[in-house]
Amino acid sequence: MLAEISPPGANCAPAKRSSQRFPGERLEAAIKALASGYGQVVIHRETPWASITFSGTRHTLSLSFSGSTAVEAAELMIAELPDHEFSFPGQLVADAQVLAVDHALLPEPVLRVEVELLLLQDA
Repeated sequence: MLAEISPPGANCAPAKRSSQRFPGERLEAAIKALASGYGQVVIHRETPWASITFSGTRHTLSLSFSGSTAVEAAELMIAELPDHEFSFPGQLVADAQVLAVDHALLPEPVLRVEVELLLLQDA
């Protein structure tokens, strides 16, 4: 059974941020939104990518989720990520995949996940 999960601080007013964010920042925010606002980005690697017809960047993110509610949100994110339709101005997500998942139960539930996304420049 899937349940709707409220993110931490859901009753707080959203922080004001500049609309001029870098693609990596927008990607991190989108991944966290997909995980209902839970999780912490531990590592974010960005590498240039190009083929004969396309260019873009490959992003590898390692995220950590602590606590049973956060782990549940992470499991939903893992299930939805490969088919999720992201919306980034001037870019499209050509590939999104989960590379690794690691669970630990003690002393509290913790889930670590590594994901990789290929963002292409939209012509």
